Formats: sequence, C-alpha cells, structure tokens
Amino acid sequence: MTTTAPAVVAVAAPPRPTLRRLVRAGGGPRYATALLVDALGSGLLRPFLLLYGISVLHLDPATTGLAMTGGIVAGLACMPPLGRWLDRGARSAAVAAAMLVRVAGVAVLLAAPTGSVAPFALAALFLGIGNQAWPAAHAALVTTVAEDGLRDTALAAARAVRNAGLGLGALLATVCLTGGAPALRALAAVSGAGFLAAAVLARSVRVTAGRTERAPGAAPGDGGTRRLRAVLLANAVYVFCLNVPEVAVPLVLVTVLHASPAWPAAVFVANTVLVVTLQVPVTAWAAARWPRAGVLARAGAVLAASYLAFLPATALGPLAVALVTVPCTLGEILYAGSATPLVTALAPPGGLGRALSRLQLSTGLGLALSPAVITALAPLALWPALAAGTLAAAAAVRRVNLTERQREG
Repeated sequence: MTTTAPAVVAVAAPPRPTLRRLVRAGGGPRYATALLVDALGSGLLRPFLLLYGISVLHLDPATTGLAMTGGIVAGLACMPPLGRWLDRGARSAAVAAAMLVRVAGVAVLLAAPTGSVAPFALAALFLGIGNQAWPAAHAALVTTVAEDGLRDTALAAARAVRNAGLGLGALLATVCLTGGAPALRALAAVSGAGFLAAAVLARSVRVTAGRTERAPGAAPGDGGTRRLRAVLLANAVYVFCLNVPEVAVPLVLVTVLHASPAWPAAVFVANTVLVVTLQVPVTAWAAARWPRAGVLARAGAVLAASYLAFLPATALGPLAVALVTVPCTLGEILYAGSATPLVTALAPPGGLGRALSRLQLSTGLGLALSPAVITALAPLALWPALAAGTLAAAAAVRRVNLTERQREG
C-alpha cells in the first residue's frame, strides 16, 4: 500500500513595505500629497485657534475655550451619519468633505468681526466637524485600496506623514507669530487654501466601495460585535496616552519640578520626531510577530510600565522625566499602529464605516476628557491611576486576542 504525502501549501509572505508600495497602498501619490498639504494646514492653525480668538477677535479666554469645546462636541455628534455615509460606499468624497468643511470654517473665521462670539463659534463648529470626520474617512479609504499585507503599515505611514506635516506647520506658525494679529490672519488664510487644495487632490482619487465591504478577517456575528465593543471601550482609555506629552508631562515639569518651559517644548518635539521616524518600522515589525489585538494589548503594558516609571523619574528631575517619555511614545506608536486595523478587522459586513466612526467617537471622548482628568488628579496620584486604567484596558484587549485565537483554531 502506498501513502501520499500531504501537500505542502506555500503561504506567500506579505509584501515588503517599500516606499512605492506604501504610497500605492495608501491611495496613491495624489492622495499622499493631499494628506501632507492638509496636515500642514492643520499645523498652521489648530494649535493657535485659541490665540486667534483672543488676539485677533479680542474675545475673552473663557468664551473662546467654550466655543472650541462646543466645536469638538458637535464634531463627535456628526460621527453616526458619517459612518452611514461610509457604509453606503463613500471614500474619497468623505475625505474631501472633511477637508472642505474646514475651508468653510476658515472662511467664517476670516470674516468674523472683532468682538463677535457667534462667528467664531460657527468657525469652531466647522473646524471641529472636519477634524473629527477626517480620521474615520481616511481609514475607510486606506482599508479599501490597500493590499492585505500592507494595510496596517499604510495606515501607520499616513500617520507618520500627518505628524510630520502637523509639526512642520506648527513650527512655521510659531516663527510667524511675532507678526501679531496680521500674521495670525495670514496663517488662517494659508491654512484654508491648504485645506482647499487637499480636498481637490483627495477627491481626484475617486475611490468608492461596495455597501457590504469589510476588511479581510472581519469577525461576523454577535461575537465580533462584542469584541468590537470591548476594543472601543479600551480605546477611550488608551487615548489618554496621546495627551501625556502635551498635558501630563508639562503639568509635572512646570508645577512640580518648576522646570523651564523649554523642557515641555523639547518633550513635545521629541515625541513628534519619534512618531514620524518609528511609526512605520515599529508597526511593520509588530504586525509580523503578533495579531493586532496582541499588539494592542502589549501597547497597554508598555504604556502602563512607562506611567509607573514617571513616579521615580519625578523625584530625579526633568531629565529623567524626559527620558521616560521615550518608552511612553513607543507604547503610543504600538497603540496607533494596531487600534484602527483591529477595528477594521472586527467590523461586521457592511459596517466598516460605522465601526470606524465609533472608533473616532471613543477617541474624541477620550481626548476631550483626558485634560480634565489629568489636571484634576494630584501629580503623584496621576501615574498610578493612568497605569491601572490602561492595564485594565489591555486585559480586555487580551481577552479579545484569546477569543480570536480560539475562533481561528
């Protein structure tokens, strides 16, 4: 009797993420240019919108801040209809719309008379809608056009490009701020022109999708829905890491250690540089070793360890605090490279847009709450609280990972 050896099935290795492949996977050269131009425009205006309301329109700080908060909240309220639009097949049109609505915001801002609150509030509303709508629309477009093996890395590359544009735009704006109110008006005008050019470029790509599209490996049924809910809840906790360099570290450096304002600025610049340079290679390295949920769980462990490390670092001085921000940024990179791809993988058939809009809703809520939570906690209680919350979120994501392995097995 003869036996037949089992056939060996060759599994193709994922394509190597070269620059050309990443550009193509991320929507093509025109779309990549649109991302960079849009990020430059955002960097020119977003960090200084509060200053524009106070210095150019002569509004009081409390009113200006309240109008900006209202814009963020209104932007989050637009997430459900955006999700439904994406599920009807919109891709490049939704990205272009997110950019165009910010053009309207800049136009209202430039036309606002001095001392008038309502136009500034309307401008903040339009800018808030555009800022909140863009991430979900962009992720849906990349999910549609990218090859399976390059999807996660393409999303990471887009984030690196966006961070580079935001940083460069903010740097240019900082240099121009010595010009006072006229310079701020000029920055707003240039920002609006950038949004318009980016919208035209993004729309020219003309990407649409079928109504039932979902990412390969998406988990159908109630089990997938439960796992998606767990990831979205965990995401709201993870998002606090994004405000650590901007809120938590400056709070400790300035109020506890009485360090020079140059220290928080240096930390923010270092964070931006690390994200820009490491986001793609770290995402590709992690994706080749662990499933997405496993990467996200490990990101939580790295973040929690770095939060706890801030406690002894605070006793050692500003340099030690600055050094601990490096592993914190690595945790942020792991989180950013796995959260969106995991949500796309868990999205039910025909529900990719709604899943991404809910991800942005949880992200926006986390970002809106984190400054209040961070500043309300005493500096010494801050880091253990962040560590405990992040570890709990990581444990929930790890259960998602274990369930996913059992389903595959």
